[in-house]
Amino acid sequence: MPKKTPTGGARPTALPLAALLLATILLASACSDSAKDTHPQQWLSKRKAVFKQFTATLEPLGLMARQRAPWDDAAFRTGALELQRLATQPWPYFTADGNYPPTRARPAVWERPAEFKQAQDDYLAAVAALVAAAGRGGAEAGRPAVEQVEKACKACHDRFRNAAPGG
Repeated sequence: MPKKTPTGGARPTALPLAALLLATILLASACSDSAKDTHPQQWLSKRKAVFKQFTATLEPLGLMARQRAPWDDAAFRTGALELQRLATQPWPYFTADGNYPPTRARPAVWERPAEFKQAQDDYLAAVAALVAAAGRGGAEAGRPAVEQVEKACKACHDRFRNAAPGG
């Protein structure tokens, strides 16, 4: 029997919890702006995973460089070496058949491969300079090297990556 509301009307019976959870999940996934990588080789997913590692590795170095975290030579050196290890990993995933939705890469990646390769080389050179600075130790050497890596990232993004949806 339906329950009565304070005004005397019948209140609908509550949905079972499982149905409510299912509806919430479906609604959330329908509203999600992250499209799925459906390519058989998952080139987009693979390169995005490496770029996320770039960010996670560079962020602590940037915090030290901007004096938002205490300077730690050992941690800085470890981060620089990890970034160097990662530095060559995403580029093979920009294959001829790697330009498919939901990529944020601009067509220029494939239309101007020599320019894209130069941007990669600029990034690799900045990372090599970061590793050299980390070997010397100290914030005086590390700060400008972090700035150069960040500039190389931004320069490539400005030329070869579209803005995120909605931003």
